[in-house]
Amino acid sequence: MKQADFKPAWWLRSPHLQTLWPVFFKKRYQLNLLEEQVETEDGDFLDLCWSQSSSDKIVLVLHGLEGSITSHYINGVIHALECSGFRPVLMHFRGCSGRVNRLARAYHSGETGDLNFIANYIKDKTGSYPYAAVGYSLGANVLLKWLGETGESNPLSKAVAISVPFRLHDAAKRLEKGVSKIYREHLLKSLRQTYIEKFNKIESPLNVDVNQLKSFWDYDDQVTAPLHGFSGAQEYYDKCSSRQYLKNITVPTRVVHSSDDPFMFEDTVPDSEELNSHIDFLVTTHGGHVGFVAGKFPFFTKYWCEKKIVEYLTAN
Repeated sequence: MKQADFKPAWWLRSPHLQTLWPVFFKKRYQLNLLEEQVETEDGDFLDLCWSQSSSDKIVLVLHGLEGSITSHYINGVIHALECSGFRPVLMHFRGCSGRVNRLARAYHSGETGDLNFIANYIKDKTGSYPYAAVGYSLGANVLLKWLGETGESNPLSKAVAISVPFRLHDAAKRLEKGVSKIYREHLLKSLRQTYIEKFNKIESPLNVDVNQLKSFWDYDDQVTAPLHGFSGAQEYYDKCSSRQYLKNITVPTRVVHSSDDPFMFEDTVPDSEELNSHIDFLVTTHGGHVGFVAGKFPFFTKYWCEKKIVEYLTAN
């Protein structure tokens, strides 16, 4: 575990400003992407967004909770990867592409089956597995869990995980405290709207009023868990937190984490003995959640995390 060299923009030292600034002010690039619907084996579908770069080095990108191709960090990393000679492809988790998925099930922090399916699909389509994968927040938890589950059989050459909720229990508790409640309210509102939109079109197997669910624990206990085969939030969090899978990772993997991440407690991160030589763990003092905004002047900002992703993927 290494202390990284990130210096936050002087006007954005607060973890909340680091987290929120790029949501509202980060430059969005015009991307030339090809959309593809992939049919899954269970009768549902996954939506991909392919870069039209000619590179044969494909990087699979995973977004966070309720994220999509429109998320600031996805737009930024796809642009950075294209400029660095890679061909990024975003995998939308089920129901996150702007289209309602067909089945009652959706996605969650430990759903690695779809990721594994798409990695194999890319192999069948292009002749080779993705060179690397980059995951953010929930997508980073999914990525690390998959890397740990598959161990030496994982087909990637490299991976990068950003702002990982290593312990899902901690994230649910942390978002109930202080200013972090604003993120809880925003994300739960999106989850409730997604649920209502979907189950206005198909029959819900649950008897629940999602508008009455005011915490992540409640939502995961009464919606996420039963929709995906868990007995409740406790079992879901226990089985899907990525921290317990780290020791089994054999793919060279960079993890980027800020100690002031408002989605986690300081002790949410793993201890050094839980890591292994395959994991390059960078810790910053500041950075917020998927923030890491640097720069000397407002509106002339630099996004340090994208630099660190490209740096790791291009290194020999």
